[in-house]
Amino acid sequence: MAKKRNTVSVLAFEKKLVPSDGYLYGTDWEHRDDKERVTPLKLVEKSVRGTIGNRLKPSVANDPAKLNAEVEKPNLQTVDSCALDENQDTLKLHFTLKVLGNLLEPAACNEPDFLKVYRQAVQNYIDEEAFKELGRRYALNLANARFLWRNRVGAEAIEVIVTEMTHNGENSQSWRFDAKSYPFRDFDKEDEQIKELGNRIAATLASSEDFLLLDIVCYAKIGNAQEVYPSEELVLDKGQGKKSKVLYEVDGIAAMHSQKIGNALRTIDTWYSDYIEEQRPIAIEPYGAVTNLGRAFRNPKNGEDFFTLFDSLIAGQEIESDQRHYVMAVLVRGGVFGESDK
Repeated sequence: MAKKRNTVSVLAFEKKLVPSDGYLYGTDWEHRDDKERVTPLKLVEKSVRGTIGNRLKPSVANDPAKLNAEVEKPNLQTVDSCALDENQDTLKLHFTLKVLGNLLEPAACNEPDFLKVYRQAVQNYIDEEAFKELGRRYALNLANARFLWRNRVGAEAIEVIVTEMTHNGENSQSWRFDAKSYPFRDFDKEDEQIKELGNRIAATLASSEDFLLLDIVCYAKIGNAQEVYPSEELVLDKGQGKKSKVLYEVDGIAAMHSQKIGNALRTIDTWYSDYIEEQRPIAIEPYGAVTNLGRAFRNPKNGEDFFTLFDSLIAGQEIESDQRHYVMAVLVRGGVFGESDK
């Protein structure tokens, strides 16, 4: 009779990559380093009359009279929007990123025997890999400005400046990247700047109590008066008279959610089996979930999900090097991973 696998009912990990919200500003490319020319971007409310464009029932679509009656109905909407002014051609995004260490210690664990085995598994990874591959990939996602999301599309030029802040708040070291020169669908490129920044992130993740604070400024030349895209708020109540699109702002400044920036930074998973076909990195998630595609790329049936791989690692079984990177990246992401013992 097979022995029942021990369960850990309380197991949680704090996230080790902690981004702030991202604040949006407007400026012009030629004078982007001139702070006097930078202005905060504000949200503007618009009321528009749209057209009916959804798929209609065949009984309506195939009847010209009913179709005409349907499209004559006003589709009134009130929405938030955000754009550069007519004299600005460049979006500035500013946020900070704190990197934390101490992955040997879960935030909560109620099984001392499990904790001992877990610590040994993580220590083995630190001794063999030192988080260098993860650090390099996080550095590349800073360099290629993946965190711009839709604002990255159609940009003529993108510059990213990453500055390490010392513990007393003074500037220590900085790296300047031409974002469009770094790959977006793979992590094959490495240069001296990526190596330096990646090693700094990796050393912090591998440490017992160190931390790293990075200040990130990104400039994207998108064109005069062009629309920019802050985060969109989730509106549960869309009753009559409510806005159909509400954008995010902080103290009157258009902004991006810290969660959205964090998702971009951890979009480093090229180790799932469908990557060869998909050719797209996905965010580090326990089941490889990509909500806008409605897919989970890491199915437990294939043994590719975090829990299956994590259990194997803790049990001392050999798993592929790439999958070890993935498991450790999920721990960096953080989460609650306890299992009921019922």
